[in-house]
Amino acid sequence: MEREVLKLNFEKQVKEHELLIYKVCRIYGKTDADRQDIFQEIIIQLWNAYPKFKGQSKFSTWLYRVAINTAISGLRKRKNFIESYEPATLPTQIMDSNPNQHLEEQLQQLYTAIEQLNEIEKAIVMLYLEDKTYEEMEDILGINSGNLRVKMNRIKEKLRQLTKNN
Repeated sequence: MEREVLKLNFEKQVKEHELLIYKVCRIYGKTDADRQDIFQEIIIQLWNAYPKFKGQSKFSTWLYRVAINTAISGLRKRKNFIESYEPATLPTQIMDSNPNQHLEEQLQQLYTAIEQLNEIEKAIVMLYLEDKTYEEMEDILGINSGNLRVKMNRIKEKLRQLTKNN
């Protein structure tokens, strides 16, 4: 019975924070297949670690920590393999009537630039985009807030340079 309650609580918590997991997968996965693999691995790691979660931090903070560490360790394992890329799909029609097209292009340009960052920089950007405070980032990443502020300024400049060239 206790195991069933644990499972139900876990499922409820993960469902409530599912978007956080998808964001980690989007940042660290290059293809849909990569993102699905990362998602599954994160869920497995969360389930394995869940009995040890004592509630000393917010669930979302703990989830981010597990998800980011899982994604980064997965990337390190895959570096020994040859990567394949999905072919870029070109639009068949240009629609001038889409007012969000420019915004979507900018967002895609940002994600393309983020893909060029290292694993820690990606994590910092993702948490920043989630409006996490530097203190929350410190809890998740284990990097003191002073260093995070310096890194964030450098990352912003790096992203400006990467998006300016496109």
